[in-house]
Amino acid sequence: MSYFSTVDKIKYEGVTTENPMAFRHYNPSEMVMGKTMKEHLRFGVAYWHTMTQDGSDPFGSPTNIRTWEGSTPMETAKNRVEAFFEILEKLGVEFFCFHDVDIAPEGNSLEEFSNNIDEITDLIKAKMDQTGTKLLWNTANMFSHPRYVNGAASSNSAEVFAYAAAQVKKGLDVSKKLGGANYVFWGGREGYESLLNTDMKFEQDNIARLFKMAVAYGEKIGHKPQFLIEPKPMEPSKHQYDFDAATTMAFIQKYGLEGDFKLNLEANHATLAGHTFEHEMNVARCYDALGSIDANQGDMLLGWDTDEFPTNIYDTTLAMYEILENGGIAPGGINFDSKVRRSSFEMEDLLLAHIAGMDTFARGLKAAAKLKEERFFDDLKDKRYASYNEGIGARILSDEETLESLTEYSLQNGDIKLESSHLEFVKSRLNDYLV
Repeated sequence: MSYFSTVDKIKYEGVTTENPMAFRHYNPSEMVMGKTMKEHLRFGVAYWHTMTQDGSDPFGSPTNIRTWEGSTPMETAKNRVEAFFEILEKLGVEFFCFHDVDIAPEGNSLEEFSNNIDEITDLIKAKMDQTGTKLLWNTANMFSHPRYVNGAASSNSAEVFAYAAAQVKKGLDVSKKLGGANYVFWGGREGYESLLNTDMKFEQDNIARLFKMAVAYGEKIGHKPQFLIEPKPMEPSKHQYDFDAATTMAFIQKYGLEGDFKLNLEANHATLAGHTFEHEMNVARCYDALGSIDANQGDMLLGWDTDEFPTNIYDTTLAMYEILENGGIAPGGINFDSKVRRSSFEMEDLLLAHIAGMDTFARGLKAAAKLKEERFFDDLKDKRYASYNEGIGARILSDEETLESLTEYSLQNGDIKLESSHLEFVKSRLNDYLV
């Protein structure tokens, strides 16, 4: 059965097209800095927002029209597989991501959940073999069920910790089965509501224990995906331990996880942490830990995770510049952790929204490539830090100076002369690169 029978495979038609079901900027075969757009932009589609979101919010009932609903949860799950791979085929997207509960109903026991996952992943595997589609990453949802009210690995209940471990084990088994390139941990409930009854060190020690168990199990079964931690400061927890990139890297380093873990960064999570997306990506790069990204955007007027499809060219340009500076994002990718707005409730909106996001990132890539080729940022930084190229600056960098010698230099040096950064001019010039 086709769920989008009126839509042909979406193709690049250029900026003059009036066809809404066409790419205006994303041309998969177009060469940019020696690689095709498709190679640069390792797009992934998120199963959860695409297939399970119903358009409801705290103030209103579901609005989304979805024709894959079946008479039983398992029938619906099987229909979703068919519809999802049709979406991937129409978009020409090579990768996808999912949580365990997205693809299969939990049932009434861990055993039933495991059996349901096996049945659905058999279908997914067949579709992957048929289409050549790849699993970018999967993860275990350890935040939605009431058992995780006080966290998963950070829970005060050892029984909950054990159950979470079983979910992770199954997640890694599935990752091996489907050839997953990455495996994500998002600690939605790994945090606290109040420090009055919380032993923070105990809880973080236990989170690290679970992560080390995951690494050990991956080695045992001969499957070692790139492990990723996804930072977020709040929501659903009041305060989550993986607050932002810097906090998460401190955790990774404290527990000696640097060789196994990198970061999966999300734009909207950066906003909630009070950062720009490029800041978070730059921090990750400083630690050689930029693993993958979730592509979306938030609304600065709203204080929650809105997960809008990315349409801001300024932000995507700076994000793509960080990826180019990183030497690419593989084996990670650009996953659209984005959901259509409540008022975009028709089936076709799922395609239109992804087209918008893909076109925006294509424009960001081209602008970022031009910035890099013309050394826009490099020249600015070279000039700004030029005082370290020779003389006292060069000696500082070569560790030839001491507090005493620098004091003597400063006493003899006289007045310090500073140069203006001309920051407003710089920002204006940056706008010239946005295409």
